[in-house]
Amino acid sequence: MKPIHIPQIAQAHERTETIEFKENLKGIETLTPVQGVLNVTHQGNYLEVSAQADAIVTLVCHRCLQQFNHRLSVAASELIWLTDAEDDSGMLPIDQDLSVDDLVESLPPDGFFRPTDWLYEQLCLAIPQKQLCDKQCTGIEVSDAVLNPGVDRRWASLEALKGQLPS
Repeated sequence: MKPIHIPQIAQAHERTETIEFKENLKGIETLTPVQGVLNVTHQGNYLEVSAQADAIVTLVCHRCLQQFNHRLSVAASELIWLTDAEDDSGMLPIDQDLSVDDLVESLPPDGFFRPTDWLYEQLCLAIPQKQLCDKQCTGIEVSDAVLNPGVDRRWASLEALKGQLPS
C-alpha cells in the first residue's frame, strides 16, 4: 500500500479513502496474505482510521514449544491528530510530567499517512502475549531421569574415593 498524502484525503469523495488489500506485510510473517479493508477519513483537524483485517500466523506455544497456527483478526480504529509539531526530536522528556495530549498520535497536516505501517502496528498488537496451543496444554513431559538424574558417571571415581575415606 502506498503512502497517502493527507491533503489528497480531504479532496476525496466524502473525505474518505477506502483501501481493500490482500498482501504480505514486511516484518510480520504470515501463512496467508493479510487481507481486509482500511478506511481513512479526514475530519478537519484529525484523521479517523479504521480497519478490518485477517491473517494466519504460526506461533510457538509457551508451554510445550510446539508450533501452531493462529488466526489474527483485527478490528481497529484510531484518531490521529493533524498538528504541526515544533519539536523534531520525537523523544518525550523523562523528567517531566506528561499530559494525555503528549501521548496522542499526530501527523503534520501536509504530510503522509502510511497505511502499511499503521496496519503492521495493529497486527503486532493483536498477537497474543500468552501463546498457548490449547487451553489444556500440559507443557513439556519431564521424565523421572531428568528430575532425579543420580550420580553423573564423570564423578563416579570421586564417589568411589569418597567411600574409601574415613567419616
